[in-house]
Amino acid sequence: MTKLQAIKKQYQRALERFEDSLSQEETDFTRDSAILRFEFCFDLAWKLIKEILSEEKGVLCASPKDCWRQAYKVGLVEYDDLWLRITDWRNEAVHTYNEEFAKELYKKLPESLKCFCDLRKLV
Repeated sequence: MTKLQAIKKQYQRALERFEDSLSQEETDFTRDSAILRFEFCFDLAWKLIKEILSEEKGVLCASPKDCWRQAYKVGLVEYDDLWLRITDWRNEAVHTYNEEFAKELYKKLPESLKCFCDLRKLV
């Protein structure tokens, strides 16, 4: 199995678990679980884009935002600043955690799920 195939498989599994977490009734526990699964999906999504850019397009990128910009540039994904905003959400989730932030982020997770599912269709 190639590195790209392995990341695709991990991404698919992470996405299924993220979808499952968002389908549950919201409690403190399910909200925290969904946020963590969002972080996993995001990390695998940008690593997937990074690997596709490298293997298929010969384009190197070093950070999530750089990879999304390169993906837009080569036409791998349609331009939408949502991926850049999702990157900010993920960074804030990892570095800042409080109850109010968690509640606000949780409301945004369905929007990120749609992007993650769209990416799954592309790869």
